[in-house]
Amino acid sequence: MTMTRFLGTTALAFALALPLPTLADSFFVTSPADSGDGTLREALEAAAARNTGPDTIFIATDQDITLTAPLFYDGADPLALTGRGQAIRASGDFAILTTTRTQDLAINHLRLLGTGGYSIESQGPVGAPGLLVDVAEDATGMVHVHLNAVEVSGTAGHGIHISDCTLAEECGGGEGGEGGGSDAGISLSLMDVVLRDTAFGRFDADGIRVDERGPGDIRFEATGLIVDGVGADGVELDEGQAGDVHATASGGGFNGNGAYCDPALLAAFLPDRPEAEFDEGQAPADTIPAPVTGSPDDGCFERAVDLYDDGSVEAYEFGIDVDDGFDIDEDGPGDIVATFHGTAMTGNFDEGFDFDEAGLGDVEAAFVFVFAADNVDDAIKISESGLGDVVGTVTTSELINNGGVGIVYEEEDDGDLHLVILRSATVGNDSGALGIEAVQDDDGDGFVSVIDTEVADGIEVDGAQIDPD
Repeated sequence: MTMTRFLGTTALAFALALPLPTLADSFFVTSPADSGDGTLREALEAAAARNTGPDTIFIATDQDITLTAPLFYDGADPLALTGRGQAIRASGDFAILTTTRTQDLAINHLRLLGTGGYSIESQGPVGAPGLLVDVAEDATGMVHVHLNAVEVSGTAGHGIHISDCTLAEECGGGEGGEGGGSDAGISLSLMDVVLRDTAFGRFDADGIRVDERGPGDIRFEATGLIVDGVGADGVELDEGQAGDVHATASGGGFNGNGAYCDPALLAAFLPDRPEAEFDEGQAPADTIPAPVTGSPDDGCFERAVDLYDDGSVEAYEFGIDVDDGFDIDEDGPGDIVATFHGTAMTGNFDEGFDFDEAGLGDVEAAFVFVFAADNVDDAIKISESGLGDVVGTVTTSELINNGGVGIVYEEEDDGDLHLVILRSATVGNDSGALGIEAVQDDDGDGFVSVIDTEVADGIEVDGAQIDPD
C-alpha cells in the first residue's frame, strides 16, 4: 500500500509538472499593437517556433489591429486563428497574412482589411493579397483551408490566394497558367465569408484565387459566400495538371465583379477599327493595329490575330478583358464537377458562371434554384474542348436579361453532350435572341431535353438532338 501511494503521488507530481495541453497549444492576443508582448505578430512567431502540434491563437483584445508590415506564419503545424469580429488592418499594400508550410489553416470571425481606394487609375505598388497560402513545394496529401465568418475587403491584389505554384503570386490564370506545383491537393471550405470592394489594385486580381499546378485536386465548398465588387473574377479555380476540380456552393451571391478593366475608361484606347477580316494576301501582318500601349493598364487588352498560310492576316480582333462571377479552368486530364444551389449571379462584367475543361476530362455541372440576371455576357457557359463528355442539369432556375445567352453547354471534340433543363425560365437574354445554346462540335452524341421550361428568347442546337416539352 505504501508503495502504491508513493507511486501515485509521484505520478501526480509528474503530471502537474507537465504543461497543460490547453496552454501549450493556445496563444492569446491581448494587445492591438503591431509588435511586442501580447500581439498577434508575437503569437504567430511563438506558434511557428513551437513545432509540436496544432496551434490556436485567440484574439482576446476588443480593439482592431493595425499592421505596419505583413504577418507571417512559417510553421508546419496546423493553425487556427480565432477572433470575435475584430479587424486586422493593413496600413499599406502588403499581404495581411502569409503562410508557407502549414497544410491546415482555419480562420474564424475576423475581418482582413486593406487600405482600399484602389482602381486601374490608382493601382497598388505591389498588388498584394489579403491572405496568401503559399503551398510548400514538398507538400503531399491535402492542404486544408477553412474560413468561417470572415470578411476580406480593400486589398490591392487577390482577396484570398491559395497558390500551389512555384511562381506564387505570378502563377498566371486561365487554362493551365504557368509554373509547377507540389503533389498536394487543395481543399478550401468557406462558411458565411464575404469579399467586397477588393482586388482593384492590379490586373487579374480575383476575390478568391486557387492555383493548382501539380497532380492534386481542387476541392471547393462554400455556404453563404458573398462576393461583390471584385476587380477580376469573383472566384477563380485554376487546375493546370492532372487533378480534378470539385466545386459546391449553396446560397450566397456573386454580384458586380470583373470591372477593374473598366470598358467605359478603356474604350478610347482601342484602335478605330477594333476588328476586321481580309482576303488572303490583302493585309500584311505589319499593317494591322499593333498591341495597345499607353493605357492605364495595357494588360487589359486582348488582341487575337489569325494568319493565312502565306503569313498575311485573315482576321484580327481587339477586346477588353473583363471578368466573371465564378470561373473554373481545368487544363489536364482531370474532371470538373460542380453543383450550385440557391445562388445569385448578377451584374458581372463578363460571364456569370464560366467553366472550361481543355484536356481529357469530363464536365458535370448542375444548377438548382439559381438566379442569374444582368450579366454582361452569358449567364452560364460550360465548355469542354478535349475528348471528355459534358453533362448538365439546370433545374428551377431563372436566367434573365443577360447580355449573352442564358445557358450555353458545348462539347468541342469527340465527347458526348447531355443537357436537361427542367422547370426553369430564360427571358430577355442576348437581346431577346437566344436563351439556350447546346453545341456538339465533333464526333459524339448530343441530346438536350427541355421540360416545363419557359424559353422566351429561343433555343439553338448544333450537332445535338433536342426534345423540347
